[in-house]
Amino acid sequence: MKSSKLVVGIGEILWDVFDTHKTLGGAPANFAYHAARAGAEGLAISAIGRDVLGDAAVALLEEKQLPALLQRNEQDTGTVRISLDSGGSARYVFPPNVAWDNLAFTDELRQVAASCDAAAFGTLAQRSEASRTAIRAFLNAMPPEALRVFDVNLRQHFYSEALVRESLALADVLKINESELTVLAEYFIPENDGDFRARKDAFLEAVFTAFPRLRYIVLSCGAEGSFAATREGERSFVPADKTIRVVDTVGAGDAFTATFTVAVLDGKNLSEAHRLAAERAEFVCTRTGAMP
Repeated sequence: MKSSKLVVGIGEILWDVFDTHKTLGGAPANFAYHAARAGAEGLAISAIGRDVLGDAAVALLEEKQLPALLQRNEQDTGTVRISLDSGGSARYVFPPNVAWDNLAFTDELRQVAASCDAAAFGTLAQRSEASRTAIRAFLNAMPPEALRVFDVNLRQHFYSEALVRESLALADVLKINESELTVLAEYFIPENDGDFRARKDAFLEAVFTAFPRLRYIVLSCGAEGSFAATREGERSFVPADKTIRVVDTVGAGDAFTATFTVAVLDGKNLSEAHRLAAERAEFVCTRTGAMP
């Protein structure tokens, strides 16, 4: 059933460049795409250059029927060089000062924010002051009850403890993976040297305590599965389906986050929202590219 919820991904849009091919991606655009697949009105907000790759991005989003507000500026359309290891996990290299680093908060974006039910943002698109300012203005212009989804998405050196803390203060939902948990644990539970379960539990307690706005924390645990928690103490674990054949993992986390967000907006409980999200992520892992 089609939802009336407007779900936005705001930040980077870029071409994922592999050794043999390229596909359109960027976590916010991926998020918006999968939100639409989950039944919401997905919308990608970013910036592209006045170049061939920018034209190609517009054409592909039209082909995929994903609405987008793409500002055009004089910088190059973003790209990222991706290499995959033997298990399908990705490594990323981003060039500096591209179009999405120069996103501007306009009256058009203000109007979208005012009618937005959920928006996802991360750390990468906040590496520049211009886009960081635009993203935070958008989040602050959203209705108070709307969901602000912080998908940490740590890439290269484009993050800091201050940036993570400032973003968490704005968020209702936190999405992280195992490697990101290791980084964030140093910020919030530096004295904890227990096993993964102890570290996870201590992290949940510390972050929910430090950020009273936060309602959900979702943790992907790679080949083991994923974990979700609410401030009220609900917990959910979904083991990974080890029978699937992983082609690549690019976009799987974005699919998970988007599906979980739409399910929460649609009134699903934690366990159901989590199950739907895990199923979508596993499907994406069996396909090439972030927007299958």
